[in-house]
Amino acid sequence: MSPMSALKSLFAASSVALLLAAPACAQNTPGVLRVSAIPDEAPTELQRKFKPLGDYLAKATGLKVEFTPVTDYAASVEGLINHKLDMVWFGGFTFVQANVRSKGQVVPLVQRAEDEKFRSVFITTQPGINKLEDLRGKTLSFGSESSTSGHLMPRSFLLGAKINPDTDLKRVAFSGAHDATVAAVAGGKVDAGALNISVWEKLVESGKADPKTTRVFYTTPGYYDYNWSVHASMAPALQKKIRDAFLALDASTPQGKEILDLQRATKFVPTRAENYKAIEAAAKNAGLLK
Repeated sequence: MSPMSALKSLFAASSVALLLAAPACAQNTPGVLRVSAIPDEAPTELQRKFKPLGDYLAKATGLKVEFTPVTDYAASVEGLINHKLDMVWFGGFTFVQANVRSKGQVVPLVQRAEDEKFRSVFITTQPGINKLEDLRGKTLSFGSESSTSGHLMPRSFLLGAKINPDTDLKRVAFSGAHDATVAAVAGGKVDAGALNISVWEKLVESGKADPKTTRVFYTTPGYYDYNWSVHASMAPALQKKIRDAFLALDASTPQGKEILDLQRATKFVPTRAENYKAIEAAAKNAGLLK
């Protein structure tokens, strides 16, 4: 089975599993804002990053804010469109998937300023790999199959360089998360990997990745990526409260700086569904979206 066929099967299976497993009490809980995020990092890291933001949003909305990790990208999509989650941090591709599956019923509220020109990086430990074309016959790890910055856009740029990952590489793997991709490359499990530039920079800054041994050999052009999305059925007044709260975050205040630093953002800006048309086109071109 090709990676693209496997992705479609995985997404469908995960969606069914989520629907079967979700408890009835998860729906429409009064006074609670149920929030989640695509699992592009370890669950403990996602929880740590969200805690101050959750407290801030609780005060801004008057609601109890609950963060619920999901097992995979598909679960974040299904959770929002089936009203088991109220707000989700999506990557560009997962937003497109949710919007298509819901027939336009997903509303992107805000994105980081950085998400207007987001980038992916390709990393390696091998001295003979210095450009995308050098990946022919090598092994490569993407992140999750549904990741924008860890799969879709890197695949798109590879195809643009006349390299088909499914036929021109020796083996393609999926690590499941950006930090896991770095570990796979650093540990010699694969020759190279593709991931989100923000996670790469964070791992380097924290000393969890050594750029002297594991280095970036290609950085993609910019593209729209992450956003915070809600279902269109959410009351417009609540949508406005949430959007306004994000837009009011100011790095010159202690609280604003803490939240923005954890989100690796200089500020949040409004966004719209039209911003993600290029990602939708790339997904269709790569055979990952019909």
